[in-house]
Amino acid sequence: MAKKTGNNKNINLRFRFNFMWIWAIIIISIIGYSFFGGGSKEPVVAEWNTVAEMIRKGEVERIKVINKNTAEVYLTDQAIEQYQSAEDGNRFKNIPEHGKQLTFTIGSVDILDRDVKQAVAESEMESNPVSLEYINESHSWSDMIINFLPWLLLIGIWFFFIRGMMRGGGGAGGNIMNVGKARAQEFNKEDKDKRVTFKDVAGLEEAKVEIMEIVDFLRKADKYRELGAKIPKGALLVGPPGTGKTLLAKAVAGEANVPFLSISGSDFVEMFVGVGASRVRDLFEQAKQKAPCIVFIDEIDAIGRARGKNAGFSGNDERENTLNQMLTEMDGFQTNAGVIVLAATNRADILDKALMRAGRFDRQIEVGLPDVKEREDIFNVHLRNIKLGDNIDRKFLAKQTPGFSGADIANVCNEAALIAARNNKKSVERDDFMAAIDRIVGGLEKRNKSMTQAERRATAIHEAGHATVMWLLKECDPVLKVTVIPRGNSLGATWSVPDEERVHVTDAVLQDKLAGMLGGRIAEEVNYGTLGAGALSDLERATKMTYAMVAFYGMSKKIGPISFYDAAGTRDTFTKPYSEQTAVAIDNEVRRILDEAYTRARDIIEKHNDKINQMADLLLEKETIYAEDIEPILGRAAQSQLKSEENLDNNTQTTSSHQGVTVAD
Repeated sequence: MAKKTGNNKNINLRFRFNFMWIWAIIIISIIGYSFFGGGSKEPVVAEWNTVAEMIRKGEVERIKVINKNTAEVYLTDQAIEQYQSAEDGNRFKNIPEHGKQLTFTIGSVDILDRDVKQAVAESEMESNPVSLEYINESHSWSDMIINFLPWLLLIGIWFFFIRGMMRGGGGAGGNIMNVGKARAQEFNKEDKDKRVTFKDVAGLEEAKVEIMEIVDFLRKADKYRELGAKIPKGALLVGPPGTGKTLLAKAVAGEANVPFLSISGSDFVEMFVGVGASRVRDLFEQAKQKAPCIVFIDEIDAIGRARGKNAGFSGNDERENTLNQMLTEMDGFQTNAGVIVLAATNRADILDKALMRAGRFDRQIEVGLPDVKEREDIFNVHLRNIKLGDNIDRKFLAKQTPGFSGADIANVCNEAALIAARNNKKSVERDDFMAAIDRIVGGLEKRNKSMTQAERRATAIHEAGHATVMWLLKECDPVLKVTVIPRGNSLGATWSVPDEERVHVTDAVLQDKLAGMLGGRIAEEVNYGTLGAGALSDLERATKMTYAMVAFYGMSKKIGPISFYDAAGTRDTFTKPYSEQTAVAIDNEVRRILDEAYTRARDIIEKHNDKINQMADLLLEKETIYAEDIEPILGRAAQSQLKSEENLDNNTQTTSSHQGVTVAD
């Protein structure tokens, strides 16, 4: 059946048969019959006195006795018509027109015969013959089926739902009795289309070396055993989300010539007590039968959380039972020779210490954010199937995405292709990638946001203040571009991307960054004499950074080389690890550092306020300006001068890791 649309496209409407339709029809039929069927024309259950009175009036034609215990009364046509036409309150108004009209129970056939003859003798009618018939009946098959049909229907519905539970919720074996079976997926190395190898995993070179050593041990175990080396029992992949932990495990499955069982940590968690521990036992039992093999548990923090925390708030210890069984299987009396357990998590700080000790997860493999060279390799992987323009430089894209994970880079490539297709381009250009980066970091562009000219001018002054301070301070990251196009919750942004990604961050670097964050608020204050609420994000980040400098990094001489940072996350959130006097001292130091940064930024803005207004005029004209537009206004950037001095001394340039793109709202 096809339906024409306005675009002359056919929409096929396919009706698929569903077994549930049959049950729905049967149930609706039974309900309809019970409400609208013959229930209103049933024989009336009466007493002998009522029947005797009808005999005396000549209204009874015959009486049929069934099996010597039930009597069926058949009335005359005149009596039936009379009762059906009676007023509504009459109990015999709805008697059937055909068949028996009344029924009553008898005690003895002889007594009934005597009473009938007596009632006939007392009849008012001159001729009132009432015949008595005695019949012995046995239930027919049709009666039995009708009587048992509701029970058969209920049993059928019950069987149908039980079968559905066995299919959907009964564990790996498709049976409700297999609820304790582990639902692990076994990797099939014969499936070439879905196979992932280390060639498909860009970057992560150090992680691949450690993982490949485990795979090599399984392939060539004799080489290691000759030297007395033992196979590691487990390896834990730790890293931020999107860095490629699961992809690395898939590559292990593709590279290894041994069975690979994959399961998620949430598959062990059930509402039934004991199911999680049972599934752990079954998983390792399967692994032993296939040994040597690899077991991969994704998101192990679902069952590996530290025991005993928040015990007063949770009455369910099923998760702990599952973890205890996992600990026993990995290092207990059981012999799991040839079984290696890989696990992945981005919350290693909350895992139980017993799970992390040597002998269980022997190795922790850090899967961190990629550096600039690794990002370039990741771009090469994700750009394979994208039709690119001639001016795409992977190295340039890698430098524009510091702090991006592999998943973020994949998102950038896909978003760039979507933007190019939206603009009806034949290939994906460099501008599309830059727009995709802006979209992911800054949010959705809102060009139609209603703003007055005065508000746009204030936004331009704010962003020009950020750019000026960051441009003139040597330790700030180089300014890439400034825009007053609203994105997300911000009205504008100043983008800074480092030419050389930092590894070592000093207090001088953080102090310059603090001044850059405060530059927008100060520019508004200098030019308008007012303080705007648009600097909320800048103040929040500046305050957090300053508290980190004082309380975490030990960068305050007054507080001293003390850190109150809780790396393990085990500290009680309701108490502080320092006294009230120390808290006051920390607050005073934070205020002092912020005031010094505020003073530095204000001196720069007051000195170059005319250039800030010139930059704001250019921003209102172009909406987005780049470093080459800023240089004629402010001169050569302080970072470029510092870089030239270093090159004169060293003639070398280093590249290392950085936290990410800096955006000042």
